Amino acid sequence: MPPRKPYPLYMFFSSMHPSWQSRLSASKDLLTEIEARLILEPQLTPPTDLVMRAFQEPFESVKVLLLGQDPYPTKNVACGLAFAVSEESKLPQSLKNLMKELATDLPQVSNSGALAHWSSQGVMLLNSALTTIVGAPGAHAKIWISFTKAVIEQLDSSSLVCLSLGEHAKKLSALILEGDVIQATHPSPLSASRGFFGSRIYSKVNSSLQDKGLAPIDWSC
Repeated sequence: MPPRKPYPLYMFFSSMHPSWQSRLSASKDLLTEIEARLILEPQLTPPTDLVMRAFQEPFESVKVLLLGQDPYPTKNVACGLAFAVSEESKLPQSLKNLMKELATDLPQVSNSGALAHWSSQGVMLLNSALTTIVGAPGAHAKIWISFTKAVIEQLDSSSLVCLSLGEHAKKLSALILEGDVIQATHPSPLSASRGFFGSRIYSKVNSSLQDKGLAPIDWSC
């Protein structure tokens, strides 16, 4: 059997935009420890090259932080952005519910689950845990919590709007001291009918942005 090809440690850190590398330099060792712990996991999702995808836009561009829980645990569905999926994937029920609420809140087209259009406008789609194991939701919640907290502390400012979906996100959004926090129930099929539908999260975010003198998000996707 040929020897295993060495894994390039620091892949997570190096795949972030340079502005994020600068902001999170104090967390580099922590991120490397997480990476070393996960590299041999054969059922990791999303794949390693997509784990840090939420950090590929410049730090300075982020004006909305959308906090989720953890990646979809179904194989080949998670793409590194909270709630988003690849263009080839069918929409999971949580994402379908996000689109249903959008259709009733704002008259904007929602027929793609990739959500790249949101990211390009400064919406950071961040899960509280950046990875999990296929078939095991929440498997890495404790592994990522310190890193995620460091990210949120860097983002907190008077110009930030945090959209917090679900109880896991609610706990993390308590770290937001300067920005605005909009809280709603998680859009999963188990909880969407208990406060997510009718929450009008999209128009609330846009109202908050406009109050800060910032351009609203075009939520079409």
